[in-house]
Amino acid sequence: MGPVTDLGLGKTMEKKLHSVGIHSAEELTEIGSKQAVFRLKAQYPNTCVVILYHLEAAVRGVEIKQLEDTCKAELKAYFNQL
Repeated sequence: MGPVTDLGLGKTMEKKLHSVGIHSAEELTEIGSKQAVFRLKAQYPNTCVVILYHLEAAVRGVEIKQLEDTCKAELKAYFNQL
């Protein structure tokens, strides 16, 4: 099980993910970006939609700018329901 930094996320995000029970890149990939941001938002109310974009890009193994507009729109709609 590799660290979440293997997915291109930083140390600060790694610490936050650890605090919500996500301890590896595999765990993050398994639960997905939506569940991860759901947990983060519960613990860190100031979590913004951009974090969700970064998590989704990390799970997909792409740069955030490579996420399609339709993907970002779906993620934003999900985030706004939290």
